[in-house]
Amino acid sequence: MNTSVPHFSPRNKRFPLLLCLAACSLASPLAHAKLKVVATTPDFAAIAQEIGGDRVDVTSLAKPTEDSHFVDAKPSLILKLNRADVLIEGGAELEIGWLPSLMDSARNPKILRGAPGNVMANEGIEMLEVPAVLDRSMGGVHAVGNPHIMTDPVNARILAEHLTAVFSRLDSKSGGFFQANLRQFSDRLATKLAAWQKRLAPFKGTRIVAYHNSWPYFARRFGLRIDLYLEPKPGIPPTPPHLAQIIKTIQEEKIRLIFVEPHLNRRTAETVARQSGAKAVLVGQFPGGVKGTEEGYIPLLDHLVETVAKNLETP
Repeated sequence: MNTSVPHFSPRNKRFPLLLCLAACSLASPLAHAKLKVVATTPDFAAIAQEIGGDRVDVTSLAKPTEDSHFVDAKPSLILKLNRADVLIEGGAELEIGWLPSLMDSARNPKILRGAPGNVMANEGIEMLEVPAVLDRSMGGVHAVGNPHIMTDPVNARILAEHLTAVFSRLDSKSGGFFQANLRQFSDRLATKLAAWQKRLAPFKGTRIVAYHNSWPYFARRFGLRIDLYLEPKPGIPPTPPHLAQIIKTIQEEKIRLIFVEPHLNRRTAETVARQSGAKAVLVGQFPGGVKGTEEGYIPLLDHLVETVAKNLETP
């Protein structure tokens, strides 16, 4: 029997390639590979990055300046879902208009609902504005409740805990790493939450107008009233009669701020502000949607809190 080691020569150029393939085949799938995490929106993605660190590869399907109710279902998104180990979706019908068709095309059983790699971001969260009765005349109301859950930092911590458990199950060797990141994120968040609440305490009960009903969780956490909207119903474009009534209410109650998000019609908000004496301010739900919030979830909340405080404390 010939037991000699094959000799590499110009006639045996395939030998290094064969050795490489053999070594790769013996490697553990997760030994060198990051978990591929796909989030439907950038806020979920930012929290996943906090927990996963360099052990995950995180991408968001929606852009930070995009309306997360109406994401363009491009073929590139199908590929991302097809390759994902984890999918983080809202769980409250936020993506109902575009995610199901992408999921059907992606054909990835690892991230289907009920699978180990599927994460419902609203799991364990107290949902607000759950309708007792649901019909089309109410506009874009969601049966499970208002889906804009991450503007409350307490909800962000709940999601972080959920992601830690999921990541640890899928990559058990990195479980301690994920737990350490959770502790660090939770500690930072707790410190920041106390500071944010102190910063906004002088404005408790203050009423703010919003273009779209994206802010009930933020309002509840910080004691604000954000219950007057430029949209007559969720997802329904503003009408002149409705805006005229909004302007009247702003003037009567001396409301000072109007929230407008990057994907909404800023000109409409500025027109209402000009005619009413209020100020239209650009705010975002997602990291990167507004300048100065690109670095993650906590900078996003810093920006939101400071935007409110500075504009309400200015005479």
